[in-house]
Amino acid sequence: MSAFKSDFLRTLSERGFIHQTSDDAGLDELFAREIVTAYIGFDPTAPSLHAGGLIQIMMLHWLQQTGHRAITLMGGGTGMIGDPSFKDEARKLMTPETIADNIAGIKRVFSNYLTFGDGPADALMVDNADWLMGINYVEFLRDVGRHFSVNRMLSFDSVKTRLDREQSLSFLEFNYMILQAYDYVELNRRYGCRLQMGGSDQWGNIINGIDLGHRMGTPQLFALTSPLLTTASGAKMGKSADGAVWLNPEMLGAYDFWQYWRNTEDADVERFLKLYTTLPMNEIARLGALEGAELNDAKKVLATEVAAMLHGRAAAEEAAETARKTFEEGALAETLPTIEVPKAELREGVGLLSLFVKAGLAASNGEARRHVQGGAVRLNDVAVSDAKAVVSDKDLADGVVKLSLGRKKHILVKPV
Repeated sequence: MSAFKSDFLRTLSERGFIHQTSDDAGLDELFAREIVTAYIGFDPTAPSLHAGGLIQIMMLHWLQQTGHRAITLMGGGTGMIGDPSFKDEARKLMTPETIADNIAGIKRVFSNYLTFGDGPADALMVDNADWLMGINYVEFLRDVGRHFSVNRMLSFDSVKTRLDREQSLSFLEFNYMILQAYDYVELNRRYGCRLQMGGSDQWGNIINGIDLGHRMGTPQLFALTSPLLTTASGAKMGKSADGAVWLNPEMLGAYDFWQYWRNTEDADVERFLKLYTTLPMNEIARLGALEGAELNDAKKVLATEVAAMLHGRAAAEEAAETARKTFEEGALAETLPTIEVPKAELREGVGLLSLFVKAGLAASNGEARRHVQGGAVRLNDVAVSDAKAVVSDKDLADGVVKLSLGRKKHILVKPV
């Protein structure tokens, strides 16, 4: 369906969020007619979500911005089992304490994108442990389990992938699909939820929930999935050379988060502006049309806008200014990441290679040596070619020593 009537689906469509829906016309009619409650589930497998999950959060943001009600569903109950989807082996089981800690960490991110409260379009945060942990197993099998066809469940790609590779799929994981489908029915009963959204890898699980709802007497339920995103070169979203691009600020600061988006590949700039910022479409079209060196300006806008939503406008602009001073002026910026070294240690002199490892710019002395030999290492903006170089208090400039790896990674060494 090319032209949606409802603001929500029109917004999602023009910005590139929609991969598939269960019923374009029916869903559009529902959104045009009433305030719709929709949800996305989040697995508490880590103490923070990473940038790969940002597309889901932005879908909930636009849901609320167009006048509808968003539910963020925490998988406190299903997290006790783990989603087997497209995994080669079973997830390691987490303790209830780990799950609770992870949920607490994940929750903090959402307030930057959604307004929570009791109003008709205010977002809700719900934990499926509220209903799953008190289930009577025999009653659940009789009332819910009887609606599931094992034959059909075996046909899902996520299950077939494991079985085709002759990898074990435990009964525990098999139950995950039933519990996730039941979540949808329970959210409809409790909150009138009519739409589940997720990544395209969740299509089978969402359709399971729609089918279960139909069998258990809910109104018509709907599915909407987003494309699974990779960068233009095929890299997974949310992963950088240094690891996951976390959304919680204590796990990744505003400057490093800004840098991740600043380093977006040329071919991805316009697409990412549509998905990850709230800039108007005409402004995105203007930025997307820039070429050559001017495209860097679009990347800076992308980085600042994405960082502003998560870290606040002031922190995003500070990160942009730090980068400008570092790269355009070559000046020392006090807001760069900093490590502390005892004054006595610096007075005696510290090997450059070991200092690079301490700063997290290399995993080992051998890796640091290769960076020196490759001409990627600079000390106070001056290239270093001697792997045996020693850094001492004589190298202090404005009270710090600046270590650089390539053009984009910088650490200040501060004596204490």
